[in-house]
Amino acid sequence: MMLAILAQSTGPVLLIIVVAAIVVAVLWAVAAYNGLIRMRNQVRNAWSQIDVQLRRRWDLIPNLVQTVKGYTKHERETLEKVTEARTQAQQAAGQGVAKQAEAESGLSGALSRLMVVVESYPDLKANQNYLALQEELTSTENKIGFARQFYNDQVMKFNSMIEVFPRNIIANMFNFDRADFFELEETAAREAPKVEF
Repeated sequence: MMLAILAQSTGPVLLIIVVAAIVVAVLWAVAAYNGLIRMRNQVRNAWSQIDVQLRRRWDLIPNLVQTVKGYTKHERETLEKVTEARTQAQQAAGQGVAKQAEAESGLSGALSRLMVVVESYPDLKANQNYLALQEELTSTENKIGFARQFYNDQVMKFNSMIEVFPRNIIANMFNFDRADFFELEETAAREAPKVEF
């Protein structure tokens, strides 16, 4: 109705300009929304890559503990802490990035302490099963680090997209929330467990 009145009073040129502006605005809004959806899905995919590597690490830990247990009769408390930290990390899965990061920090710290204990047992350090497990664990820690970096890069891009004007208007309209970074709390946990042979 308003367009009809506008067309009668100012002519078809103004009507074409108004319609074109509306079409451009709608197309931009659709493109912005679709871009936000794609970026949110990239963040979710990056998190699933971290999750795969964390699960791989969780699967390695029982084998590592069993191998170490045969050589270290007096280190029961350290082994129990590793097992407990693994359980807490598994339970934190699906409870958000912050809780998962906190639990994984505890697990990394427990693994680091286990590696220090292993230094006191030269026979264990020469065991082929232990060496293979240690190599797998080191490889997994590296993969977790790369996956964490990729995830945090995607989070930064996504958070920037939802905060920059005018895309933030679309983000607010459709309730796009900031994603959390995957950050380790403990300074010691920021490093992969080190073992010197």
